[in-house]
Parts: sequence; C-alpha cells; structure tokens
Amino acid sequence: MQKPKTFYQPIFNILAISVVLGLVLTYFTCPVCQVSGKSYAIVSGFSVAMWFFLWFGNDSMAHWLDLRISWIEHPARRLVVGVLAMVVYSASVAALLLVIWERVFKFYLGDFNLIVISSLAVTVFISLVMHSRAFLLCWKQSQIDTEKFKRESVAAQYESLKNQVNPHFLFNSLNALTSLVYEDPDKAAKFIKQLSEVYRYVLETREKEVVPLAEELKFLDAYIFLQEIRFGDNLNIQRELSNARGLVAPLALQLLLENAIKHNIVSSGNPLHIRLSISENYLVVENNLQRKSAPDDHTSGLGLENIRRRYGFLTNLPVQIIENDNSFVVRLPLIPTHEGADY
Repeated sequence: MQKPKTFYQPIFNILAISVVLGLVLTYFTCPVCQVSGKSYAIVSGFSVAMWFFLWFGNDSMAHWLDLRISWIEHPARRLVVGVLAMVVYSASVAALLLVIWERVFKFYLGDFNLIVISSLAVTVFISLVMHSRAFLLCWKQSQIDTEKFKRESVAAQYESLKNQVNPHFLFNSLNALTSLVYEDPDKAAKFIKQLSEVYRYVLETREKEVVPLAEELKFLDAYIFLQEIRFGDNLNIQRELSNARGLVAPLALQLLLENAIKHNIVSSGNPLHIRLSISENYLVVENNLQRKSAPDDHTSGLGLENIRRRYGFLTNLPVQIIENDNSFVVRLPLIPTHEGADY
C-alpha cells in the first residue's frame, strides 16, 4: 500500500535536487573550488541555497497564483502576473543571498549583475516547466470537468424526459376509467386489471434507457386491450411485427398510439386505423389522418418532441416524422442490442 505524501516531502525533494545541482555545477563551473575545499564549500552552499529558494519560492508562488487567477479563464493575466512575480522574487532572492554570503563569509562570489541575470535565467527554466505543467493540468482538469458536466446534464435531461411519460400516461388512463365505471362496470373491472399490468411495466422500466422490442410489444398488447375496451370497433390497430429484433425507448410506442388517439377523431363514422410495421431497421407507426377540430388538451406536439429528444440521447439516427393529407407516420430507429448492453 502506497503511503500518502506528507506536507514536508516536496520540500525535501526540492532540497535534495538543489544539493545535487549545487554541488555538481559548482565543481564544474568554479575553477578555484577544485583546488580549495573552503571555496568549494562556500560557493556550493551559495549555489544550493540559490537553487532551493528559487525553485521552492517560485513553485509556492505559482501554486498561490493558480488559486487566485485561473489559467483557463484568464490565461493572459495569469501569464503576465506570473512573469512579473517571478522576476521580482528571483532578483530579490539572488541579491539578498549574494549580500548575505559576501558579508558572512567575506568571499567575493562574482559580478553582482551577472549573478542576478544568471539567477533569472535559472528561474525562467524552472518557471517554464512549472507553468507549463500547471497550465496542462488545469486544461486537463477543465476537460474532465466539462465532460463530467455534460454527462450529468445529459443524464438529468434524459431522466426528466422519462419522468414526463409516467404521470401523463396515468392521467389519461384514469380519465378513461372514470367514464367506464359508469358506462360498463364489467369492462371497468377488466380495464383495472389490465391497467395494473400496464402500470407495473411502467414502474419496472422507469430506470431503463432502452428495453427489448419484444418486452415493449408485450406491454403494448395490454395497452391496446385497454384502448379497444374504450373505443371498440372504432379503433383498429394492425401489427406487422413478426421476427422484429432490437431495442426501443420504453413507452415510446404507447406514447405514439396515445398521441394518434388524442389528436384524431375516433368514431363509428370515422374509425381510426393504426398500423405498426418494420421497415429498414425502423419501427413504423402510421395512422390515417382525421384531426379533431380542437385537441383534447394543449399538449400538442409535446409527446413527439419527448420521443425525438429521448432518441437523440440514445442513437445518432433521427426519429422521422412524415405527414401528408391522408396519413401521419412516425419512424423510430431500432437500436442494435450491443449498443444498449446496460438495459
């Protein structure tokens, strides 16, 4: 099991690197240090201190700035402020260390301006690495956050769309039952039994994005039974779905049938004919068009928009809606089984 990092570990790491760099670079860049142990100790000590304070200070300052100025939201401001802070801090540290070393050890380390410029060059290298890393980490995190937000937003939108179906379905079913109770109690009893089966399916599929077509058709049989009790011979639903395979959005077919019944005249003089079939990997729902002069309610179009948007989350294939003078057709794409493995 990996031990968690302590607060002091980064400091120890920077100090260790600074010691190695200070000792090595002093040996190869200071000729007098190669023959004088005292000179080597003083100069290498200065180099270690310079490396440590430049690295640790700029690193700490970069983290502090990252918390206050976002690379993603204000990249130009973050860069300008970071560079100015780096130059001021590095020049101040170099000058302070140079004064301390010369006064304490009485040792001439070299030209003041050259040392300050050299420290800035070192800082540029260190800061370039740190700022590039910070920018890439911020950019990567922003991409992760954006993708996470998109997934959560899509999930929330899809859940909202699914939840629109259940109350709408129950409301219309109870309206139908209300009239049946007074007209024909026996039919009402059959209606209640089938309604319980239908709503059991609604509850079972409320957490699912897709269901096998066979399950949806089995549920649809119960729903059609309810509508045939209500409308009798005035409603004719023809099913040509033998050997159909694939996945569909739950309750999509029921919503299309309900939509056709709600917006068209269903009477003995004008029976409504609905045909369900398969065509080129599409599930086709077609009805003869005999619109009511005034719809039952003011939700015209919401059912179709619900289905269109739900399928927009499930597949790249569009829901096709075709209307002419005599018929209204909706084509739902059948989703291959492997694309809905989590149903």
